[in-house]
This record gives sequence, C-alpha cells and structure tokens, in this order.
Amino acid sequence: MAIFTSIATAIAGALFGGSALAASLIGGALAFGAKLAIGKLSQQKQQKRKYTAVQGEIQFGGDVPVGTLYGVGKTKGQRTFYAKWGSGNKWNAEVFVLANGWCDGLEPYVYIYGEKKALVSRPVIGNEVANYHIEGFVNGSGDPVLTIRFYDGRPGQLVDQKLVDVSAGLGNKWKSTSVNAGICYVVVERIYSDKLFGSKGRPELEFVLRGLREYDPRKDSTVAGGSGTQRLNDPSTHVHTKNPAVHRLNYQLGLRALVSGRTLIGEGKSLGQIDLATYFVAMNVCDTLRSNGKKTYECSLFVSGDDDHTEVLKQFDDAMAGYGLNRRGLSGVIPGAPQIPVKDLTAADIPIDRAKDVQFRPSAFERFNHLSGQFTSIESMWNPESLKPVYVNADIAADGRNRQTSIDFLQVTDPDIAQYLLNIRYRQNRMGGKATVPVSRRFGLAVQEGEWITWRGKSWLISEWRADDRLRITLVLSETSAAIYDDDDIEPGPIVIPPTPPINPSLLSTVQNFNVAVGMINGAQGYDTPALVFTWTPPDDPTITAVRFVYQIEGTTELFEDQCMSPEDGLFRTTKNVVSGKVYNARATITTVPDRLRTFTNWMTTAQPTGLQTLLTGLQQLQDDALNRFKELQQEMDEFFRPRLVELLDAFSLEGAVGQIERQQIVASIGDALAQITEERRVRVSENEATAQLLKYLQASLGGTNARLITEETVRATADSALSSQITQLTAETGSNAAAIQAEATARADADSALSSSITSLDAEVDGNLARLIQEETARANGDSANATSINGVSADFNGRFAQGLVKFEAVAAPAGVDARFSVLLRAGTSQSFKVSGFYVELYTEGGVQKSRMAVQADQFLVTSGNNRHYPLVFENGELKLAIANIGTVNAGLLQSLNGKMKIDLNNGTIEIFS
Repeated sequence: MAIFTSIATAIAGALFGGSALAASLIGGALAFGAKLAIGKLSQQKQQKRKYTAVQGEIQFGGDVPVGTLYGVGKTKGQRTFYAKWGSGNKWNAEVFVLANGWCDGLEPYVYIYGEKKALVSRPVIGNEVANYHIEGFVNGSGDPVLTIRFYDGRPGQLVDQKLVDVSAGLGNKWKSTSVNAGICYVVVERIYSDKLFGSKGRPELEFVLRGLREYDPRKDSTVAGGSGTQRLNDPSTHVHTKNPAVHRLNYQLGLRALVSGRTLIGEGKSLGQIDLATYFVAMNVCDTLRSNGKKTYECSLFVSGDDDHTEVLKQFDDAMAGYGLNRRGLSGVIPGAPQIPVKDLTAADIPIDRAKDVQFRPSAFERFNHLSGQFTSIESMWNPESLKPVYVNADIAADGRNRQTSIDFLQVTDPDIAQYLLNIRYRQNRMGGKATVPVSRRFGLAVQEGEWITWRGKSWLISEWRADDRLRITLVLSETSAAIYDDDDIEPGPIVIPPTPPINPSLLSTVQNFNVAVGMINGAQGYDTPALVFTWTPPDDPTITAVRFVYQIEGTTELFEDQCMSPEDGLFRTTKNVVSGKVYNARATITTVPDRLRTFTNWMTTAQPTGLQTLLTGLQQLQDDALNRFKELQQEMDEFFRPRLVELLDAFSLEGAVGQIERQQIVASIGDALAQITEERRVRVSENEATAQLLKYLQASLGGTNARLITEETVRATADSALSSQITQLTAETGSNAAAIQAEATARADADSALSSSITSLDAEVDGNLARLIQEETARANGDSANATSINGVSADFNGRFAQGLVKFEAVAAPAGVDARFSVLLRAGTSQSFKVSGFYVELYTEGGVQKSRMAVQADQFLVTSGNNRHYPLVFENGELKLAIANIGTVNAGLLQSLNGKMKIDLNNGTIEIFS
C-alpha cells in the first residue's frame, strides 16, 4: 500500500535518519495493522449477516456485491438507474436489479405502501419477458399509472428500447448497450398522480421473485443415473426449484460470468469434485411427500459473492436437517432421513490393540432441552414468526434444569416444514452419542462416510472415515435413529421438580397444587349443563397474567383449551367442549409478562364422569344424524370424482385373441408425424358363452400433439346372463394441455337382476389446472328392490384451489319401505382447508314408519318473503333470529329481556325485575 510506504518514510526520516530498513519495517507494520482492522470490520459485518429469503433494503449504486436468489424470496432490489421526463417531470422510471443469473419470474403480486397488490399481466411492448401493471393504480380513464417491465436475466437478452428512447434527450441516458445480460431486473415506470401518490410519497415496491433456474443432474441423461434433457452448460434447460439439495449443488458449482467464466457466486467446483451419489439421494429425500402431502424439505435463500461459503452451505444443510460431507475428497451432503444400516459392527471387527474413544451420552452442557426458533412467514408479509417451542419434560428432569437455545430457519417459508426441522434438530441433539472406533481393514473398506451401521444395539452414522499410512482404518461415529425423522409430535412427559422451599415466585414455571373436578352450571336457557372446575393455589406473582388449561376426554387424543385471566382467583369453571358422562384429564400452565420459560403441570383426572345434561338431548341427536348424513355425502363426492373410466388401451389388446378375428389397419408416418386407423372385429363362441366385439382406434399425432378416438362395442351372452356395452373415448393433447370426453353405456341382465348405467365424463386440463364434469345415471332392479340414481358433478381445480358441486337424486323401493332423497353438496377450498355447504330432502323409513326430513348445512340460513318491509328469518352461529313471532304456546326454561331488566325463570317459578 503506497500510502503506508509514504507515511513510514516520513517517520523513519524523523526518527531514524531516513533508514530504508526502518521505513520498510514501519510501512509493513502499518499495512498489517490496517489489514487486521479491515479484517475485523469485515468479520463483524459477516457475523451480523442474517441468512434469509428476504432482501429487505433498497441498495443503491454500483458498489454492491453480486447476489442471487435460490428459491422464492422477497426483495426491494438494487436501484441502478433513475430518469424523469415530460411536462413537469410527470413521467418517472427506475431500474432495479433483482438478482444475478437467469431467474424464473415474478410471483403475481407485489407489496406497495405496506399492502399486498396483484400484478395484472399486460401485452409486452418491447424486449421484456413480461409486462405488468399493479392492481388499483389506474387513473380516471382506467389507464395504468404504475407499470413493471420484467427481464429474467437470460443470456442474450436485448435492451429495454423504450427506456433508451425516453432517456435519449436527458442528461442521464440508458444506453443501447445496457442489455444487462445475465442480470434479472425490472423497469418500474410511473405517471405521477396526486390522488394515488401525493399523500403517500414515492412508492417503494417489494417484489416476490422466483429465483435462479437451476441445474438438476437427475434430469441429465449424460450423467450416470440421470434421465432427461437438462445439461450443465445449457441454462435454457435448467428449471426453477425450492429443493435445498439442488440449491446446495448449484452453489457448489457456482454462478459464473457469461463472458469471462469467472465464478461470481458460490464455490466454482466442477462435477468431478462433487459426490453426485449423495446429492441424488438428498434431492430425492427433499422431494418425497410427507403424510401431510407436502414435500419433506424446501427452502429459499438470498446469497452474495461476499458470503462465507461455509455459512451458506450450512443454511442449505439446516434446511434439510442434514450435514455436509467430504467423502474421499469429494463434496457431498447427508440429508435428514432414515437409512438402512449397511453392516453390523461386532467385537471381532475392532482390533483390541488399538484405543477407542466412546461417549454414549454427551454432557448436559452439550445438550439442550428447550428449543425455539423462527421461520419466514409469507402470510405475515415475509416477516419472521415464532415456531412452537419444542421441549420434553423428561429431558428437563434428566438434565436437572432448563437448558434453552434457539435455531432459526429463516430460509424456510413453510411453517410445517420449519416445525418439522425444529423437532428433528432437537431429537438429533438429544441423541448425541459419539465414538471414535478402530476397525479391521475388511470392515473399514466395506463402508464409507454418510452410511449407517449398527453397533451395541444402536444405529450410528459414519461421520468421518480415517486411514493412516499403514492403512489402519478408524471410524468416527455419531449416534442416530430412524425415530429422529418420525412425523409424530414430541409428547411432553412427566416432570419432577424438586421442592426448594421457599419457592421464589419469579422462578415459577407453572401453577401450584393444580386439580380438576366435575360440576354443573345452570344454563341460560334454564337447563343444567356439565362443567369442569379447575383449582390451584393463587400465585403471589404479578407477572403471571393468565392460567391456561388443556383438557381431553380420557382415552382420546383431541385436546381442548380455555384460560382464566384472573390467576389470583384460584378457581375457574368451563363448559367449553365439555360433554355429559365422560371422565376428563387436564393440565395447566401460565402466561407471563414479560415472557419466560413455562412448563405444564402433571395431568390430573376427574374423580367421576361429568353429569348429564337435562335438556336438548333430542336436538343433539338430530344434529349428530344430520352431520353423519353430510359426512356420507362428502364421502360420496370423494368417490364420485375419482377416475371413472379406465384408459381404453389398457382394457384390451389387439393381439392374442382366441376365436375368429378380422383386423384392418392403415398407417402413415413421416418423421414424428403419425396417422393411423385400426379396426378389429372379434367373435368367440364356446359351449358356455358367445361374445362379439368391435374395436376402433383412430390416432393423429405430431411431436407433442396427439389426438385419439377410441370406441369399444361389446355384446356377450351366457346361459343365464347378457351384457351389452359401448365405450367411447375422445382425447386431444398438446404438451401439458389436454381435453377428453369419455362415455360408457352398459346394459346387463341375469337370472336375479337387471342393471343399466350411463357414465359421461368431460375433462379439460392445462398445466395441472383441471375442470371436470361427470354425469352418472343408474337403474337397478332385483327380486327384493328397485333403485334409480342420477348424479351430476362438477369440479374445478386451479393451483391447489378447488371447487366442487354434486347433485344426487335417488329413489329406492323395497319391502322395508319406500325411500327417496334429493341432495346438493358444494365444497371449495385449498389443499390446506376447505368449506362445505349443502342440503338434502329425504323420505325415509324408521321403525316401519314413513318419515320426511330436510337438513341444511350453512354458516347462515336465511328465509325471506322478498318484501323489503319484512325482515328475514335467519339461523346463524347457533341462534335463531326473527323480528316478529306469532306463537300460540311457548315451552321454555328462561325468558329474559335484551337489556337484562327482567327475568322469568319458568323452571323455578320466579320473576326478577331489576331497576
């Protein structure tokens, strides 16, 4: 550094007579001190870096490290250009760099002024990949005043010509050479509107970006074990993903500059330096669906060229509950998933002349028994949210005290995945046995890092494989178990807290002397209802603000909750989710301000079952009957929308039939274009059966486009049965878009019954979005009954959101009675939850008596005369609301005025009037 050389020369001249040696030593010391200080500052900056799926600040200028996004994340971007033009500078444009590399696209929404707004697609006007305007930002004429032109950063992308044109006469120009190849960016253009921007100021946008298109070797047929068209050096074949193992591989391979090939982000390794076998396993584990229907692991992460590689790789490892691996010099990864042990280590495999180091249980200082953490919540505008803390009371008791720590998963945006990771990390820490074991050469050469073995009745992970110059092999083992990755929740066990009189209230983690008993409460409608009575010693601690109760019916797993906001009362009654004739278990904990570690009491059990409710039992039974009927309707809907018809080509073969066959076929093809007509006639006769069948198959295809028409007509007769059927299938496919019409008509008769049915299905599908209409009609008769059914169903599924409707009309006549039912069921929602509404009208037989019933399931049931002067009848939230009632006889328990001034208790014969 020249500046330090000059300073050193001046000092040496003043103190040492201009000695060259002194100048050199002083200059070196100054340079070293400066480098050390800069290194410390850089280290502090690195330690403050939070790895997450959010880039929350606008970056300005060019002195910003290159960065990119793996997965999906929210970013404000780096502003690199600003221009204003027109009368009064009414038009403005800004350029924001979102990420380096070829990215997949924008999610269909942005955040502006703290609100989530939809992006509305517009026709492209130049070289951009997509063009949008923001929902609600339009002028009085309906024209957008805030638009976004999106460039995905692909190699060879062209310049934003409009920005070049409008800035040509300005001092700050967007050059025609500013193509930003290899850079994903947006041009935000706005027209000033005092109504939309005047009071709020310049809008600050937050974009939700689908980041890098990444290379997946599983889909590359040039790689051993891969199959597909992806190629490492052809980014046009890469695809977007949220798979942590794919992220990790692409980071190790690195994002390279388009011209120089220099590594901008990541390690810059070659495939030859990667242990692809471990990566293939990890990628498949991440994509495996769990019991909740979600992928096992997903994550998203912003990284920069200045980030420490070890820290970035650790984020990807944590996102799949795994560990980095160096196997024989190759970089790999072990995913968080159970394995099958490859060998059993026995005493014969361990040389007795070599020492081993075994620690079956780490010290309490190395383990924690209370783990909390955060994840990035999309629902809360991509802000961190707390996960449910994981703790086991038995572990706390074993350790002697609470040992709490936290692990954040800010690279994970799915709460279920993040909660699963938190549980796994807790279990991995608790099962912390370590061992360094010498093994025989025969055993050592048969295993490698990352594999599981068994030893002394436990499973162990080989975390390190060592060999000295005499080829004496040593394994470093970590205790593991398949139970670590079990989906089941960690259930808190009993905890024994040694008494330490006097108890310091500030150390209380729960209430003292908790118990539960049964009771009865005189209900507001004049009947007794069962209740639970919770008691405890009132705490002398003002920081305890509430007592929370968790209870369940003995022998069941469903939990209910309630709370008392007056801890000093020492008693609380609840009727919430309490039913008659049941024994209950309950436990309690506390809420404190400020928050601190809390624990539950032991489970307590009521001495006897809850009492019996004295009224409304009949209504409860009717409610159960209706709910059961609606459950049956939902089950019928589930079964109805399962595939109705079998693919016809799977139903028959054109070869190998026995009997008389006549077949004709016409085929024409050029390249990948194909047209064919196949017709086959079959007849078969035996002593017991006669069958005739006519098959027709028409197909035309070109590349990925395919059209087919298939018909099958069959008649069959035996000594006691006859069958006639006709099946028709029409399909049209182009890429992932498909349309199909399928129809099946069947008539069957035998010695005991007759059946006729007709099924028609219409499907239309585009990129997984499916619309379906199914109609089924059936008539059946036998010696005991006659049944006729007509069902119509519609279904629409879009990106995990679905809506379904089912209309069913059924009539049954039998010796036991004549029944008829008309039902309508509607269902809509997402893959996580859904809503159901419907009604049914039925005639049914009960105890030989014909009855009728109508039931409605809806959040709100309304009856109106259509006259504005008359208010409707409404049933909502368990209450019947009616403006005027003309009633002859009223059977009731309690009558009470709305203002509480008068009560008439008909059961107890009292009248109370309050002034």
